[in-house]
Amino acid sequence: MRKQLAIAISFALAAAFAAIHVPAANAQPAPDAQKNLPLPSGLDTSFLDTSADPCVNFSQYSCGKFAKAYPMPADMSSYGTLFLIYEHTEYTLQSLLDKVQANNPARTANEQKTGDYYAGCMDTGAIEAAGLKPLQPELDRIAALKDKSELTTLLAHYQLINVGAFFNFGEQQDFKDARKQIAAVDQGGLGLPERDYYLRTGDAAEKTRQQYVQHIANMLKLIGEPESQAAADSKSIMALETTLAKASMDITSQRDPNNIYHPISVQQLTALTPTIAWPQFFSQTGVSQVSDLNVTNPDFFKSLNTLLQSTSLDTIQAYLRWQLIANIPSYTLPKALDDEDFNFFGRQLRGQPEQRARWKRCSQATDSALGEAIGEVYVKTYFPPSSKALTVQMVEDIESAMAGEIDTLDWMSPGTKAKAREKLHRVTDKIGYPDHFRDYSSLKIVRGDAIGNATRAIEFENHRQLAKIGQPVDRGEWGMTPPTIDAYYNASMNDINFPAGILQSPIFSPQSTDAENYGHMGAVVGHELTHGFDDQGRKFDGSGNLADWWTPEDAKKYEVMTDCEVKEYSGFIAVDDVYINGKLTLGENTADNGGLRLALAAFLADAKRKNIDLTAKDLAGYTPVQEFFLAFGQNWCSEQRPEQTRLQVQTDPHSPPEFRINGVVQNLPEFGKAFNCKTGQPMMPATACHVW
Repeated sequence: MRKQLAIAISFALAAAFAAIHVPAANAQPAPDAQKNLPLPSGLDTSFLDTSADPCVNFSQYSCGKFAKAYPMPADMSSYGTLFLIYEHTEYTLQSLLDKVQANNPARTANEQKTGDYYAGCMDTGAIEAAGLKPLQPELDRIAALKDKSELTTLLAHYQLINVGAFFNFGEQQDFKDARKQIAAVDQGGLGLPERDYYLRTGDAAEKTRQQYVQHIANMLKLIGEPESQAAADSKSIMALETTLAKASMDITSQRDPNNIYHPISVQQLTALTPTIAWPQFFSQTGVSQVSDLNVTNPDFFKSLNTLLQSTSLDTIQAYLRWQLIANIPSYTLPKALDDEDFNFFGRQLRGQPEQRARWKRCSQATDSALGEAIGEVYVKTYFPPSSKALTVQMVEDIESAMAGEIDTLDWMSPGTKAKAREKLHRVTDKIGYPDHFRDYSSLKIVRGDAIGNATRAIEFENHRQLAKIGQPVDRGEWGMTPPTIDAYYNASMNDINFPAGILQSPIFSPQSTDAENYGHMGAVVGHELTHGFDDQGRKFDGSGNLADWWTPEDAKKYEVMTDCEVKEYSGFIAVDDVYINGKLTLGENTADNGGLRLALAAFLADAKRKNIDLTAKDLAGYTPVQEFFLAFGQNWCSEQRPEQTRLQVQTDPHSPPEFRINGVVQNLPEFGKAFNCKTGQPMMPATACHVW
């Protein structure tokens, strides 16, 4: 669903790609003309800058020469170790898709769908020939509005095609009863990344707003509005979205699940926003018998009603046209719209000089639309059972390390420890791919119909999600496709999830040493496991219910320790005069710190079990523990454009890569011991933060 409401926290969302706005390319180089570099080994010494002092700046020491080995491509705004795997996976997917895009009657049903989806995406000639015709029925719907009472039907339709005008509708597990799946409505309707882009002061913020207004005008002109009307409409739209932003909850406040959980009846929601006929809305999205639901921000919906009543129908129609063209996947649109979309969201907002090659975006788009169909083929070749077995062992080792950590805590009372152990033992481990792959038989894919295919795939997924409402929870479901280079923890499911895509070299490889695998992938596993006990995850119990299982004294001690991390990370300057938001990034910082501590404990137990000599040095002169820390640091080797860093700090709960290295190792005395640091050096301060 466009807005599936859950506390699901991922490992590496500091990505260079806009999730919604997939840019199109001016040129279409053949895939075989691209440079597919080999993936680095578990620990790549060519990345090291040995002129740096690891005790002063471990990020520079472990990754200082990464940019020389892998210069950032012009079609990216951020580039690093995980992106090397991402690019390699793009080639992998393209090779799979290239085999099935030929119109061969011998193809299986899934091969036909994935192949024709990819072929349609690549067919720019058909997209240009169609022009705006595929959009015209939607534009006609908007033009046909004669009264605000007709909005309900249109908004219901738009939610099904991921046009989240004014708000978002979806489903979620009930925070207080994780066995139930309920309907939910959430604040929405903004075109900029989040609410503070409309409210933040300063020259940079004002410049972005001006560019955004011009972008709206440019897009409206491209769909046929006269220049003067487009200019006026863009200003009216900006004013409308600013009003929505003022009514919205900020992203830091949304991190507390208690702030976004307000179960009320449909009648109560109707009282908040009577302009929308909610029973009719639910019915027209295909959801029947909704009696109550979660309204994440009731004040927003109360303000929304005032906005709808006070705004002219002409302005609402202009806003709906903008929302439509802003949310239709840009790779399905004519080149002029595609380029304008990239110019703002790619070039201006992220500092990305060039658009990505079309074949890359079409591989990504096909994975997004039919990920488990192509993923079933992917895992057969790139994630053998032997790799899964090794990963399972690593996960079990790290869970054992967490059990040991809980047992030795001197600040947690016995009663809370018992609840923590219970939650840990109930964590479900999902590794590689789901037990049962998704059935796409009812999804219609038509060769040569890029926008139709994208829209039908979106509707297919949205109906699939909404059909869960009132049904038993499928605890075997995955929230990421098998080729995804990421991982996540879901608090309502109480599960940790590691797709096959991230279980590739250098993050994980059977050919790597144990030190390398535990430093790389072990830190990822520990990160996700720790999310179950960070400032968000700790508020859910072992069943996935929002429940306070802490004594007041233990909770107070925990908050004192997390406040140490908030202050620590809030002191880091990310770019120019922009500091990291320690409250926004608290959960990810806690997971980074706790995850590495757990991975180290698991590696030391593994070394003891296998009689690994921790004093022996490899050919480069590093001990296994030093290898472990270097592998961890090289998870985050990267370079970012300043615009991307600014965007990340203002919108993303993950700290920028440099601080995911230095901010962590300076809190582990074991790191200082491994590299013979002296107390008082930057990577070994006299006092350190320690939560998990």
